[in-house]
This record gives sequence, C-alpha cells and structure tokens, in this order.
Amino acid sequence: MLEKEKIAYEKAVLVGLITREQNEEKLTEFLDELEFLTHTAGGKVMKRFTQKMDMPNSKTFIGTGKMEEVRAYVEQHDIDTVVFDDELSPSQQKNIEKLLEVKIIDRTYLILDIFAQRAQTSYARTQVELAQYQYLLPRLVGLWTHLERQKGGIGMRGPGETEIETDRRIVRDRITLLKNKLKTIDKQMATQRGNRGKMVRVALVGYTNVGKSTLMNVISKSKVFAENKLFATLDTTVRKVVIGNLPFLLTDTVGFIRKLPTQLVESFKSTLDEVREADLLLHIVDIAHPQFEDHIESVNTILSEIKCSDKRTIMVFNKIDAYTHETIDEDDLSTEPTKAHYTLNDWKETWMSKVGDNALFISAIEKENMEDFRKRVYKEVRDIHVTRFPYNNFLYPEEFYEG
Repeated sequence: MLEKEKIAYEKAVLVGLITREQNEEKLTEFLDELEFLTHTAGGKVMKRFTQKMDMPNSKTFIGTGKMEEVRAYVEQHDIDTVVFDDELSPSQQKNIEKLLEVKIIDRTYLILDIFAQRAQTSYARTQVELAQYQYLLPRLVGLWTHLERQKGGIGMRGPGETEIETDRRIVRDRITLLKNKLKTIDKQMATQRGNRGKMVRVALVGYTNVGKSTLMNVISKSKVFAENKLFATLDTTVRKVVIGNLPFLLTDTVGFIRKLPTQLVESFKSTLDEVREADLLLHIVDIAHPQFEDHIESVNTILSEIKCSDKRTIMVFNKIDAYTHETIDEDDLSTEPTKAHYTLNDWKETWMSKVGDNALFISAIEKENMEDFRKRVYKEVRDIHVTRFPYNNFLYPEEFYEG
C-alpha cells in the first residue's frame, strides 16, 4: 500500500498593526482569521509580528525597526511568504519586496488566491480572474520582475504564473474581455432566474464557514461540497426543496468575510443577484465562533451595500452542538462575567430575544432542532406563497405537516 503523500505547506509569517481604529484584541481576531486564510491557501504560519502605530507607514506599512526584525526572522527560518493583514498600496508592496526579498501577500490577494483555488466552474473562474487582474493592474511594474524568481504557490495561481511579460495595455484588454464575458453570462443567468417562475426563493447567507452548505445538504437532500475551510463553496447552487407539501427554491451562496475585497463584490455580482432576488434570507451564524457577533455585523454591512438589508430574514444560529462557555469559580469573587461565560440560554435573553420567532438554534451536522427549523421556514414560505397565489391558500394549511 502506497504511503499517503505528505502535503507541503509554505512557511509564512503574518504582520498586523494596532492602530487608533483597531485595538490589540481586534487585531488578534483578524490575525486568527488571517492564519485560517493562510492555512486554507496552503501555508503554515510560523510567527506573527505586530506593531502599535497611529497609522500604517506610507512606505513600508510597519516601522523600520519592526521591518528589520521581520527580515531577520525571514532569513533565519527560510520563510517563503509574508502576509499583511491589510491591503498594501502598490508602492508599499514594491518597497517591502525589495527589503525582504520574498513573496509579499496582503489579505486582499490572499482571499483572491483562495477563490482561484476554489473556483470550479468556468463562470466562477472568470469572476475570480477578473478580480485578480483588477487587483494586479496597478501593481504590474514591481510585481512581474519579482514573480520571475518565484516557483508558484500562494498568490501565484491565475494570471500571475503564466503572463510575466504582460503589460498594462494587455491587462486592460483582458479586463474588458472578461467583463464582456461576464455580462453575457449574467444575462443568461438572469434569464434562468426568470424562467423559474413565481416560485418562492430562499437564499442562505452568512459568514464563510458557518455551515451553509451542510444545512443545504440536510434540507434539500443534495450533495453540495462542504468542508471545514474558508470559501469551500464559490458557485451558487439552487435546489428545489419541499417542506411538508410546499415547494420552494433554495440557494446556497458564497460566504462573506470581513474586509471582503471590493473587486470580488463587483465580479461576483450575479452571485449576489441571487440574494437580491430572494424572497426570504436565512442568515446562518456559527454561534460556536467567539466573534460571531462581529460576523453578523459584517454580513449585515454587505447586505446593506447590496440593498438587501430590508428583506425578510430568519436568523439561524448553527453549530449549537459545538458551543461551549467559560465557567466561573464560585469561590473567586473577583471574576466578572463576560460574554464568554454566557450559556445558550443566557444568549437567548440578550438582544436575541428581540428577534423573537425569527431566531432559530440548530445543529445542521447533528440534525438538532431541525423539525423546528422546517416548521418555521414552512410558515414563512407559506405566507409569501399565499400572498402571491391567494387561490392556493387551501392547498397549504397554516400548521406544518409532513406531506
């Protein structure tokens, strides 16, 4: 029996700043996420470098002393890639590359690179390629000469690895070509959406890796790819689902993330159109994640940007099976309870109580409370359906039942 092939990870270090807008606690959250992104892209984080500054250095992002510290570590430990938590300007990237002489990636391009890995269909690949070219265009001068020394890996998928000689004019022509190609596909997809008739449309939205695809598989009995990695699903999947005897269309969409690159929001317009045209949103939340409230805020911000914040929405708090809370020693009177000490019941008494019936607590993977979930979705879809087709009212009783 052949020995299982070992996965070769690139050695990487992370760099982030504590600023007036981003305290140490917030930076730690972002770097945790950045490490997960790096792992998803195929890297292994060896060390984190942080610095406290009022604002990023306009030339090198971090200060001279900290940059020397990073350079020494990179040389001593044969580091392949340095990942910055914020988007670097073209001049910053060029200056840092000269100083460190290794691959320099920022959060934006790391996310683009993961999308390039995950894109399965021609449509998704076209969307990602457009976003990559739009990001690369202002960085061409310093980037290509540096890439000539690289052997591939994180950040090297897509246009960067085969078109070293590309100049701005060719890239602009390619961007125009890709935009026209997407317009054609967008029209086709708009026609497909129109052909679905007046059937009620429900869309799963949420932060990346909250369990949308797992939930999709459970309730639609389909086999959408699901994995414990960021952006496991890029391509929009639409399934006809029947709860009780009531049919509707269920859409699984790409996950959102904090600091989502603007290039992706634009190039994934058609994917987001599925959200815009939905009658009901199921906002899936990983309640087991320590920063789930921040994730909710990030998703709501993006929904607001695409003008979907006023849609009917049910909050679905997933992964209750994985939820844990810290406990307080009864003899230790000095410990003040924090949100980390909240039980699920404690959370239900907070702002969640104002959500009322529009808050559900489930575990898609363990199928906990799925009957309550089906009843609630049935009720909401039925209300929309009978408003649209009042003559069908008698077909679907108000009380949920198994057909």
